[in-house]
Amino acid sequence: MNEQKIISHQAPPPRWVLKLFTKVNVIVYKLTGGRLMNKLSGMPILLVEMKGARSGKKRTIPLMCVPHGAGFLLVASQGGAPKHPVWFYNLITYPDVRITFGGKTSPMHARRVPDHEKAQFWPVCCEYYPPYQDYQARTDRNIPVFLCEHSPV
Repeated sequence: MNEQKIISHQAPPPRWVLKLFTKVNVIVYKLTGGRLMNKLSGMPILLVEMKGARSGKKRTIPLMCVPHGAGFLLVASQGGAPKHPVWFYNLITYPDVRITFGGKTSPMHARRVPDHEKAQFWPVCCEYYPPYQDYQARTDRNIPVFLCEHSPV
C-alpha cells in the first residue's frame, strides 16, 4: 500500500490585508509604548522607521529582532522566500534608521554584515529563533543579516 503525503499549501493573505495589519500593528505599538502588539510568533518585535529606496518616503514597519549588545540584529529572511524583503533594499539605500523598542526610540545605523561576520551572528540568530535555520534551508539566497547600532543624533 502506497501512502501519499498530502501537503497543504495555504495561500498567503492578500497584500492589502498584510499592509492593513502592519499599519494597525505600528499604531497600537506606538500608542501603548510597545506594551501591545510587541511580538510575532512569540518573538519580540521593534519598529523600524526608514526611507523607501525608490520613493524616499518615510516607512515604519514592525520586524522581529535579535537583541545584540546595545543594538539589534535584523534577519531579512522573509520566511525563506526566494527574494529579499522590500525593507532589505530600503536599508541598503538608506541605512540610517530610527528604531523603537520597549517604548524608546533611538537613531541607529543598519549595516549589512559581510559573510565572514555573519558566520558569527547566524548561530546567535538561530539560537534565538530556530526557524531561521529552516528558512535558510528553503531558499537558495544567502539570507542577509543587519547589525543595527546606535548612531549620533
